[in-house]
Amino acid sequence: MKQLRYIVPVLAVAIASCNKELGKLPENAKVDGNTIIDQKTARTGLNGVYYQFASVNSDRQSTTRWGNNAVQPGFYGGQIVYGYGDANEELNQYRNTDDKFWSYSFGIVNAANGVISAVEALNDNAFTDNNKKNILAEARFLRAYGHFKQFSYYGMWWDLNSDKGALLRDKLVVLGNIPKKRSTVAETYKFILDDLDYAIANGPEPTQNVYASKYAAMLLKMRVLMSHGQAADYQQVISLADQIIGSNKYELEAKLIDIFRVKGLSSKEVILGIKPQVNQEAYYYNYSRQFWPGASSMYVASAEFKAMLQNDPRGTWLVGSENPERENSWYFLKYIAEGGSPSQTTETGYAMRLSEVHLLKAEAIARSGGSLTDAKTILKNVMSHAQVTNFTEVDNATTSDEVIKQIYFETVRNLSVEDGMEWMALLRLPFATVQQQKPSITDKVQYIQPIPHDELINNPMFGDQNPGYQR
Repeated sequence: MKQLRYIVPVLAVAIASCNKELGKLPENAKVDGNTIIDQKTARTGLNGVYYQFASVNSDRQSTTRWGNNAVQPGFYGGQIVYGYGDANEELNQYRNTDDKFWSYSFGIVNAANGVISAVEALNDNAFTDNNKKNILAEARFLRAYGHFKQFSYYGMWWDLNSDKGALLRDKLVVLGNIPKKRSTVAETYKFILDDLDYAIANGPEPTQNVYASKYAAMLLKMRVLMSHGQAADYQQVISLADQIIGSNKYELEAKLIDIFRVKGLSSKEVILGIKPQVNQEAYYYNYSRQFWPGASSMYVASAEFKAMLQNDPRGTWLVGSENPERENSWYFLKYIAEGGSPSQTTETGYAMRLSEVHLLKAEAIARSGGSLTDAKTILKNVMSHAQVTNFTEVDNATTSDEVIKQIYFETVRNLSVEDGMEWMALLRLPFATVQQQKPSITDKVQYIQPIPHDELINNPMFGDQNPGYQR
């Protein structure tokens, strides 16, 4: 994977391509803060942050690289295995030379900071209506997303007293300000939530679902609060869920399969999606070919994931025939049918869907001592949109722990290989249950990964390596 250096300027689209079109690669993707002089160029710069978010690769073929966001958490949680042989990630073994999310996260954060600082310096009269606040809200949402992604995979987010938080950046990084100490866990939560509160208060209404709205910020705040995991957090999660659902901007898809096989970004369930680049489906090493029939990589369903779908109607389309390249693995067909051809729909990524809102609300109700009947009703409603009719296991859950476990199972069946929701839902369970679901996890050290060696070398102020890993 190509390393992203801190001295790289903000990536953005060329000023000539400022029409908020993410479907083609800009001719010139390099814009620094000095090029943002008005509303038009601010939108151009913001579009560059979205390119970082979508992980657009411009080295050879213009494609989005959402695979890390989607596939790696599936490895960690046990839903996905590597189709051509064993991978360390399947065993929750991580190396300090790996960089699955570090550079990606900071690419977003650094680009967002370039836009934020430039836009804040402009006079309000350079913008019409609420556009200045809207642009800042979207940029701060993206910064929060980048910081929370890094925090979730490299910070001890479950320990509110820990000093092992995120490396927070609020300024565009140049040679003179690379050294910086990582923040505490408490400081990290506050910084991220402050960004999200601004994005919720000032974010735009939904227009195109490849751009962040105030409702996307609400859902990201729900994720953050569930990781924070205090009693007051759950009430906020429930309230945020009610606001998103009550807005009537989004609807659960009548048939879950239609999102991935027919509608893609046109589905009213999608809150935030990843639009493929023009002609991405024609590239031989595109995203969907990694699932069927396999290309430079192949990601397939594990035996555990297949077993979880036993007697579930989704088993007929999420899991295909046995993979001949590796025993006890099957084609993972969420995005492309077996024998199908890549298309713009199969290449689409999904960062946020309404199903997650409902499931997090149900989990928050169960964790806060609320009505288990209400939580189970929400859960069964989500399952019914996947054509599930047998709710025996849900009905038999009589304690909050049992209900939360059933919600976790549905999170796996519904949201796996999208944006890491299944992995974080697993880690919110009691440690004994985590071990039961993923026996290769023997210590909470494996919840997170080592800080990349290059970061520790280039940033001497950072602090210690994460516990359990070599510097």
